[in-house]
Amino acid sequence: MCSPCRACSATSVPRDHRGDRQRALARRLEAAGLDALLVSHPPNVRYLTGFSGSTSLLLVGPGEPILVVDPRYAIQASEEAAGAARVEIAPRSLWEGLALIMSAARPEGFGFEADRVSVRTAERIAGLKLPRVLATEGHVETLRACKDAGEVDAIRRAAALAHDAFRHTLASVGPGQTERAIATRLEAALRERGSEWHPFETIAASGPRSALPHARASEREIEPGDLLLLDFGAIVDGYCADLTRTVVVGRAADARQRDRYDAVRLAQQAALAGMRPGMPCRDADAIGRNSLEASGLGAAFRHSLGHGLGLEVHEEPRLAPTAEGELPAGAVVTIEPGVYFEGWGGVRLEDDVFLSTDGPTLVSPGAPALEEVP
Repeated sequence: MCSPCRACSATSVPRDHRGDRQRALARRLEAAGLDALLVSHPPNVRYLTGFSGSTSLLLVGPGEPILVVDPRYAIQASEEAAGAARVEIAPRSLWEGLALIMSAARPEGFGFEADRVSVRTAERIAGLKLPRVLATEGHVETLRACKDAGEVDAIRRAAALAHDAFRHTLASVGPGQTERAIATRLEAALRERGSEWHPFETIAASGPRSALPHARASEREIEPGDLLLLDFGAIVDGYCADLTRTVVVGRAADARQRDRYDAVRLAQQAALAGMRPGMPCRDADAIGRNSLEASGLGAAFRHSLGHGLGLEVHEEPRLAPTAEGELPAGAVVTIEPGVYFEGWGGVRLEDDVFLSTDGPTLVSPGAPALEEVP
């Protein structure tokens, strides 16, 4: 569990935290017996330096971090990483540029992000011929789990944007429209409102296809009385929001649709009321799962309760039966219980929640009672 910085509970956008993050990482590396860490995962590079390009190598060690980029990113890196890293332009190859840097600074303990590199990258690291090379994982991701006030604000704005795009799109939904057409309109509404991109492929699943948790939008036409499940997100200042809503289209909901929707909503509300920082992640999952068990729908809940949100739409912590560790104060997580029945359909509700030291608070608007779209 990370210790929340003062900004985690702040209400205003804080100052630049890149230096704080780098110092926290340096302490983690020292505890792990590492003199330097090669950071290659783009979200981790952005978190530590502000650089948002798709390709770079960041060397974090004693002294100023060194960001190696190719000439395409010379201007962007100098602007975005100013004050957070020394930018080195590799004229031919990032790895050649890194090799030149390493020939001058040869750390005794050199780590790399083992869960983020390919076999080819591992070969290049071995080619540096350093005294001691260690495969590591999670050093930066653990820090990223605790959000400062600026990060929470970005996620909140992304969630508000996504909600507004959903409401706009829902006003034009009706029987006879295809899932793909609805998803297209929703994605356009997200972009029109300022989403930098889509954090994942928008899900629009109707009728029996809503029983597929990760359904891709198809050419199936909505029929009167269908459930319509929409899973969508937005990105603001690099930070992701993730929402899911389920509605009934073209006719009043029947008793089974309403009962199952209410059970899912109750499970979400139970999790929101019961989660606390410091709680084992698997216990948080169990709150929603036990609620659905009590409603007789436990076997229909086929995925974990939620996941962390930030620069990636799926990051630490995980709220799952098999998850290790505790919920860190300052995390933003999804709460997304769902039930799925082959041949009938499915219901999922997903909202984004900030885990402050005082308890959980919604970052997104919150799921309403079951809506019936004319």
